[in-house]
Amino acid sequence: MNAPAQTPTPPYGAPIALAQARTIMAAAEAEAQRNGWPMVISIVDSGGHVVMLHRLDNTQLGSVTVATGKATTAVQFRRPSKVFEDAVKDGGLGLRILGTPGIVPLDGGLPLFSGGKLIGAIGVSGGLSTQDAQVARAGAEAMN
Repeated sequence: MNAPAQTPTPPYGAPIALAQARTIMAAAEAEAQRNGWPMVISIVDSGGHVVMLHRLDNTQLGSVTVATGKATTAVQFRRPSKVFEDAVKDGGLGLRILGTPGIVPLDGGLPLFSGGKLIGAIGVSGGLSTQDAQVARAGAEAMN
């Protein structure tokens, strides 16, 4: 009996350049400020190391760890952190994710791609999951 086919995942690429991280950060920060949301925005490279981190004024301190965790989750598993949030929300076997070290199962972490390769990720924390995701998306879309 054959195992089910797994969706191919994009390969890792060279780490995100600082100039790219600045562009992404500026777009994400502008989105947060436009909405008046205090947020932490973390950008990590393809190895999961922090390249840039901004904590906007009045953002809760715990969001520093959570934002970086969302970005790291997106890099390590090459998919948005929302995938894990949805699995946990669905319960059943999806709850096994809670036992996997290094996963932050909350929306707001997105992998960043260039030339079909994963070069880093953005993670955002400080608001509702949907707000975090909106700010992360604004940053990710600035790459295009």
